Amino acid sequence: MGKLQYYLKNNTSIADKYIDQISRCFRLLHVKKNTLLLSEGETCNDLYFVHSGCIRTYFVTLQGNEKTRHIAFENSIISSISSFISQKNSTEFVETLENSELYVINHKNFYQLLSDIPLLEKYYRLFLERTYLYQNQKMENRITLSAKQRYDKLMSEEPIYIQRLSNRILASYLDITQETLSRLKAK
Repeated sequence: MGKLQYYLKNNTSIADKYIDQISRCFRLLHVKKNTLLLSEGETCNDLYFVHSGCIRTYFVTLQGNEKTRHIAFENSIISSISSFISQKNSTEFVETLENSELYVINHKNFYQLLSDIPLLEKYYRLFLERTYLYQNQKMENRITLSAKQRYDKLMSEEPIYIQRLSNRILASYLDITQETLSRLKAK
């Protein structure tokens, strides 16, 4: 469980004994590419730490188009966060994009840890704040930037997305068509 412990040591001020306690509450899950971990309408009961691989969260519009909300590569945390917090049915899907090794903790155990370890609760608040800022920036970019500007920004700030994601997923993440993405890549 080295990566999870390393992540906690480098992103929190939690003492080692608590990091070990936290780590023991996670279980390792090996998941094949294109596995749905959560479908729309189900309640999200799990929070994932990506040890290796890639996961995305996405919505499906009434027209059947996928809209990717978030991508998580190694050393990232991901969930259908609204459903995980509220324990109500999710409006999004959670899917692996690559064969993945995930550390998983369920809602009950996670909230028990938050109650037991105040520094974890502080980290979680900061995580939620960063998540909000990230989603707000993504929405702002979609509204204020052209497709080319969004692609160029992603290419300069997060080239791993362009390197590891299929054109279909990348277009969904950028909220553009695959044809538009192909034209942008060709330039």
